[in-house]
Amino acid sequence: MLTIAADPKHLGARIGITAVLHTWGSALTHHPHIHMIVPGGGISRDGTRWISARPAFLLPVRVLGALFRRLFLTRLRALHDAGKLAFFGSLTHLAERRAFLRHLSPVRKKRWVVYAKPPFAGPEAVLAYLSRYTHRVAISSSRLLRFDEAGVTFRYKDYRKAGAGRQQVMTLAADEFIRRFLLHALPRGFHRIRH
Repeated sequence: MLTIAADPKHLGARIGITAVLHTWGSALTHHPHIHMIVPGGGISRDGTRWISARPAFLLPVRVLGALFRRLFLTRLRALHDAGKLAFFGSLTHLAERRAFLRHLSPVRKKRWVVYAKPPFAGPEAVLAYLSRYTHRVAISSSRLLRFDEAGVTFRYKDYRKAGAGRQQVMTLAADEFIRRFLLHALPRGFHRIRH
């Protein structure tokens, strides 16, 4: 965001961002994505004036997606080359560099999705929505229905369905529930919120 916003071809300004990492889907699946609050413009490069974005348009999402993909994959390869990635089980073969690069090959061609929209209900609604995800992990107690010999039963939303059918109930074996929950416990020193 900072790189594309600073480019004079786009906004040509230094922007502010509050970003929150959100790693889960409603069914505790691994769905890492970032929510950001970004003002509708930024400070000029010389620091003397405010530059407003065009109405309902901040930055080109396809350009953002392509840059994020390149940066992410470049840094992932660097971690692999430095021996800082560990692979277990059926993924142990990815420790070998050529196998790792082959595994990443399809991802290089895929479009990475960036979705941006103005805050339709205003900034207060955006902050209220985002604040619900800043200090909790994956599931709230109110969604837990029971825990018994069958497993853990909880409510989730199936976003592929509309209306009343969207609310669903799922039961997972206890070990699978714990596995899914722990996917969202961040490593020590990792920051969920960045400004």
